[in-house]
This record gives sequence, C-alpha cells and structure tokens, in this order.
Amino acid sequence: MTGRDRMVVIGVVVLAILGGAWVMVVSPKRKEAGKLNTQVAEAQTQLASAEGQLSSARAAQAEYAAAYTSIVSLGKAVPASQEVPSLIYQLSQATNKKKVDFTSIASITSGGAAGGAPSSTAASAAFTQMPFTFVFGGRFFELEHLFQQLNGFTVRQASGGLVVSGRLLTIQSVKLAPENSAGAAGHASGSQSLAGTVTASAYVLPAAQGLTGGATASSPAGATTPSNPTTGSSGSPSAPAIARVTP
Repeated sequence: MTGRDRMVVIGVVVLAILGGAWVMVVSPKRKEAGKLNTQVAEAQTQLASAEGQLSSARAAQAEYAAAYTSIVSLGKAVPASQEVPSLIYQLSQATNKKKVDFTSIASITSGGAAGGAPSSTAASAAFTQMPFTFVFGGRFFELEHLFQQLNGFTVRQASGGLVVSGRLLTIQSVKLAPENSAGAAGHASGSQSLAGTVTASAYVLPAAQGLTGGATASSPAGATTPSNPTTGSSGSPSAPAIARVTP
C-alpha cells in the first residue's frame, strides 16, 4: 500500500469517525437545542402576557378607590334605604339657601292620597319609587330658583357622567297659588308670597341590590388577601364599614 493509499484510508476513517460523532452527539444536541429554543419562545410569550395582565391589574387597582368613591357617591342620589330624614334635610338646606319656607312634605299612596309613610312601588329590576308632595312658600323668582335646584340634584352631563349633589328627584308637576293672608314667616303677605306645591318621586335601590354589592373601600366583593402579621388569623384585613353618603 502506497503512502497515497494510506492517506486516503486515514481520511476515510476520519470522515467516518466525524460522521459517527455527528450522528451520535451533535445531531441530538441540535434537536434538543431546537426544542429548548421553542420552549424559551413560548415562555417569553407567556411572560409578556403575564406582564400585560399585571399592568392591567395594577391600573385597575389604582382606579379602584376612585371607582368605589364614585359608586358610594351615587348612593346620595339613590340610596339603599328610604332615608326620608336625609331627604327632608336636603330640602331644608336648599330652601334656606333660596330664602324659601319649606312648609310641608307628604307621601302619596298608590291610590293618590297622602299617607304617613312613602309607598314602595317597584318592578323587580327597577328603582323603588317614593312619591311625595312638597309645599314651599316664597316669592315667584325664589321658588323658581329652588325648583331648578331640586331638579339639578342629580345631573347627567353630555359626556354621560353624573354630577350628584343630592337626592334624585323626578318632578311630575308644579303648582303655584297665592298663600293665605297671613303669609309665611319672612315673606310679605298677599300676592307677593306664593305657595308652590311640587309632586315628585324619589327613588331607592331594589331590595335585593346593595349599593356596593359587598365591596369595601379596600377590596372588591369576594376578594381575599394573603395572610400577614397585621391581618389576624383569618388572613383578611379589617375592612372599614361601607360609607353612606348623606348631605
């Protein structure tokens, strides 16, 4: 065998060894590396999705306090209970600002007669209506300004938002008539002083619907928090009582 033949044989042997090493070692490792790359790509996608969800959760958490405050504020317009004393207080405050006398308040029963307690006429998915008649005494323009204020206790803006400064009232009718000759205290007698009778409805949330649905100022309804040394054995922090907005 010549030297050239030996070189050819050695080359063939080396190629065979390299081929065997490729088949036995390198190729499986490349396949494994390809699988790992795929897993890494999937993990990165999951991480990006989780980071997006975390960002949304943090944004919602930051907005929760303001949203809870807004919902509680709506309870000033439509409370969860009748809260007639609060309504009377609001009307008294409004009349004092407008220099009008708040003469009387009477509820209207389903038959239309005045009664001692407000009637609760409601559909299952609607607000409970509380019909009233209010009587005010004062001069014409003072009464006009007062009626505008009552109608503006709850105002819907063009943007769709609500501005709540008092109880939601739907005014069905307004009647003006001269007051009796004695007049109301602080007002001139005769034609200058009028009695304004307002027929209106206040509203209450349905009996099965709470104002905040079980949420508190610190967390939504059904939310749980991990235990920590400041929460006690139950693992839930002591939540403040649900706020009730009154004037």
